[in-house]
This record gives sequence, C-alpha cells and structure tokens, in this order.
Amino acid sequence: MYYYDIISFMKETLPMAEVFGFPPENTDERALYYRENRLCPFYNRFPNCTKDKADDPLGVCSINHQGNKVITCPSRFREDWMILRNAAAFVWSKGTKWTSLPEVRLTDANGQSAGNIDYVLVSYDNEGNITDFASIEVQGVYITGNLRNPFQKYMEQPSASFSWSGRNYPHPDYLSSSRKRLIPQMLYKGGIFKSWGKKQCVVIQKSFFETLPPLPQVSKQQADIAWFLYDLEYNTADKQNHLVLKDTVYTEFKAALDTVIYTKPGNMTDFVNQLQEKLEERKTCVPDTHSVFELL
Repeated sequence: MYYYDIISFMKETLPMAEVFGFPPENTDERALYYRENRLCPFYNRFPNCTKDKADDPLGVCSINHQGNKVITCPSRFREDWMILRNAAAFVWSKGTKWTSLPEVRLTDANGQSAGNIDYVLVSYDNEGNITDFASIEVQGVYITGNLRNPFQKYMEQPSASFSWSGRNYPHPDYLSSSRKRLIPQMLYKGGIFKSWGKKQCVVIQKSFFETLPPLPQVSKQQADIAWFLYDLEYNTADKQNHLVLKDTVYTEFKAALDTVIYTKPGNMTDFVNQLQEKLEERKTCVPDTHSVFELL
C-alpha cells in the first residue's frame, strides 16, 4: 500500500475533520479549551456551538471524505470574515464604505416571507445613507449517515489515535445540499434580488461546486452572481485548518439556474426500450386478479 493510500485509509476511519474548530488530533491547550467548553471559534451567534442542539451541540465543523475536509457547518465559513471582504470586492470598487447585516428577512410582493438572507452587504455615504446592497448566501454540505455516534465517542475520551468503524458511516450528501437547499433558495430569494438588479454572492466549498453541472461563465463585469469557492488547508505550524479562497466563478442568474435546474435528458429510445421490456414481462406473468365475489 502506497503512503498516500495509507493516509487516505486513516482519514476514512476518522469521520470528523474538525471538532469545535480544531482537528481531532490537535491536543494543544487552546484546542482542549474550546472542546471542554464547547465553544465556536468561528463567530457563531453565541460563544458556544449551537449546531443541532443548543444544550448538546454536535460540534463538528467539517468531516473527512476521500482525502478532503468537507465543511458541514455554515459558521465554519466565517473564519476571519474573509467571505465578506471577498464578496464586497466583487460588488464595489476599492474605497467604498460598506458593512454587513446578518439574517435579514426578505418578503415577496404579497408580504409573504421568502426566507432570510444570510448576509446583506450594504454600502453607504458619508451621512450613513445606504447607496447599494447585495446578498450573500452561505451553504455547508448536508450529511448522510450517523455523525453523532462517532462524535460522542470521541468526546468521551479525545485522542489523536481515535478511529471509527461503526455502521452508517457519515458521508457528504451533495445532491440534497443542492436540490433541497441551495437551488430553491437561489430561485426564490435570488429571483427577487435579480428583479431588483442587485448582485448576489454564493459561498460554498469547491468540492460542492464541482458536483454541479458546468455553469456558463461570464466576466466579472457581466456577472449577476459570484460563486466563491473555498477549501480548508492544514497548517503544520499551528496544527489548524484554515479557510482559503480557491476560485471565483462569475455567472449570469438565468443561465446558471437553467443549467442547474434542467437535467440533461437521456436517450428516449433507451427509456422506451425499458418500458417495452416491462410490458413484455407483464404479458408473460399470470395476472393476480380476483372477482368482487371472491373478496366478499
């Protein structure tokens, strides 16, 4: 077995890539402090982690999967607030005065809630009057499988040598993350911002973006949407993973959504052949029928 294969195997027996902000193998004083107090180092709304349950949080920021660290908690993207800085650089020129407002409620023409915008960037003049605004949507990845069991087992006795081989091993669920969460949000909330002529920013992980169909790209000046693709990179100096912007993809609103929503059709002849086979099977089977009188 090659060295790379050994490392990949080791990672696949350790579901958690980060626990309360730190790699499980990190046993430094600061890492222990955050674990013991169940704190979030990434600017959660509260000092403590509140993921899943406020009184018993599932303090996993990211999981290991096929050699990658997959971000599962949206708060993880808040490291150093670089997502705000990078988004503002897309929307406005250097020197613009701006700030961010979290969890802003959005309503449609009927006054019905369209959900909350994760962050609204606002620019303002010298008198503090708003001159422009833009949206930021942040999306982590859903998980399939059981993550709480290995997490709780690890928390009972944190160790650099911890491994897990239990049933229902946790994996990222990219399909649900896009179809059940990201795309519906962009259609509904994004449609409102598009009608207003306002820029939109989407913050996701690079591996998540790569599961989407290839999107038609445009220049930064033409773009309605900027997709900011981040990853986690390990730093040996502080034994910590750090958020890094890997790429930015610029798209138009309609072209991007049409590409994601409408599935490329398969061969219709193959589908008809499948129907024909099922029809032939039905012809050769003895029908299981009963008269009304037999059932009485």
